Amino acid sequence: MKKIFYSVVVVLLCMSCKNKKEETVVSKPNVLFILVDDLGYADLSVMGSAYYETPNIDKIANSGTVFTNGYAACTVCSPSRASLMTGQNPARHGITQFEGKRNSGQAWKERKRYTKLLPPEFRHHLDSSSVTLAEAFKENGYTTFFAGKWHLGGKEQKSLPTDHGFDVNIGGNHAGGPSGGYFSPFNNPNLPNIPEEKGMNLSMKLASETSKFITKNKDNQFLAYLSFYAVHSGIQTTKEKWTKYRNKAEKMGIHENGFEMERVLPARKYQDNPVYAGLVEQVDDAIGTVMKTLKDLNLDKNTIVVFTSDNGGVTSGDNFSTNQLSLRGGKGYQWEGGIRIPYFIHVPWAKQASASVDVPVSGVDLYPTLLDLSGLPLKPEAHKDGVSLKPLLLGGNIEERPLYWHYPHYGNQGGEPSSIIRKGKWKLIYYWEDLHAELYDLDSDIGERNDLSASNPEVASQMKTQLLDWLKSMNTHYAEVDSEWDEKARAKWLERQRTKTLPGQERQRKRMLDPNWKPNKDWWGSEVN
Repeated sequence: MKKIFYSVVVVLLCMSCKNKKEETVVSKPNVLFILVDDLGYADLSVMGSAYYETPNIDKIANSGTVFTNGYAACTVCSPSRASLMTGQNPARHGITQFEGKRNSGQAWKERKRYTKLLPPEFRHHLDSSSVTLAEAFKENGYTTFFAGKWHLGGKEQKSLPTDHGFDVNIGGNHAGGPSGGYFSPFNNPNLPNIPEEKGMNLSMKLASETSKFITKNKDNQFLAYLSFYAVHSGIQTTKEKWTKYRNKAEKMGIHENGFEMERVLPARKYQDNPVYAGLVEQVDDAIGTVMKTLKDLNLDKNTIVVFTSDNGGVTSGDNFSTNQLSLRGGKGYQWEGGIRIPYFIHVPWAKQASASVDVPVSGVDLYPTLLDLSGLPLKPEAHKDGVSLKPLLLGGNIEERPLYWHYPHYGNQGGEPSSIIRKGKWKLIYYWEDLHAELYDLDSDIGERNDLSASNPEVASQMKTQLLDWLKSMNTHYAEVDSEWDEKARAKWLERQRTKTLPGQERQRKRMLDPNWKPNKDWWGSEVN
């Protein structure tokens, strides 16, 4: 990616023409919001992957603006998704963990992780009092559409997409993953099975429904929110794509050992998972069909396209699917691999093709940004933590500010209860188990291997104070020490991850890369076609 440098001369010559074009296009443009579940920062070819192939997503990046310091609002899905909907940080809206009855308090102990802290209670669905992104657009005459993963409550809580401003809901419910797998029949109450679609992959089905909606509403202003279940576990792909990427891994060179221990769980060292690679490409294929629909209907010149993820890629836990190259950790972790994500915005009239912006931005910013770009009034009382990125998209600047995260839970992927502040080049992580802090200079240490808290005590102290003051202003919840904590039991659990989980993942990796590997009998769904 190359930066675009605008000369004063070009700006002066084009200003009158550009302003005229902005006036005609900015008036209530359409919005296509694409959200991929668990897609990591480096899981795209445009973001540096030599293994995954994503030509259609790359086109969105190359025709728009890439935010190289784009962040999810949380290290896991539900909190981050709620932040996209509300423009608020998880510490404010209260969804600090994904749904689950055993994710907090004494019930957490049933998971037998033997942790020092008991995670706090949290909100399990989107609050009806929140004015969502969809509701803001609907108020201004937009037809609103949702397809895919919701994971912000369900029918029982009256918290489906249609309860929060979406006119149409295809496939959205309380579930965090594809309960029926990635091939039809999907076992989804909000995604009817059609016999002639048996074997169709889920990503293409959601894209097809999105294209149908866009075609039906081509003469109306619309907000289409395409939220893929992929690339969440359990990962599946077609035999054809598995073969393609298994062979590609072999050509690139298959390493003898593919995992190493992170602080808690084993972590994948390389991008060499052929099933995951195929699943990524299935998403890219699906996105290509929606983008083609926009172009065929001549809507591509008047449709803002957002592409992002809800958290980092899965290096540990779940399916141990991927690796984030120079970033440490992945989904669930407090390091950059857990929160830094692909973050692209394509504004047809902005003329920012192949532009990149290094300013740190967050998922909470997309709500006010889309309102601003669409010429709609901002709702500062709703999207309290987000700011409009419109100036950055048009070549300007925004005021420097700190970004914050609060995750007082233990992640399934190895993350620890912690809070984070990012300010300029500095990132401070504050750990709630023992109240220590790590300080990193992201300009020189993107892999977060060199803790500078001891050599820069003043910076660490100032950032810690600012972080704790912010948390206090949020009136948020914290983990508490388990009075019955068994330190020896925890040590044994950690040792099992090293002696059993890691070798087990190594064996699974080698089986999946074997030319004769066959998956479980419940998939290869594409073979029915």
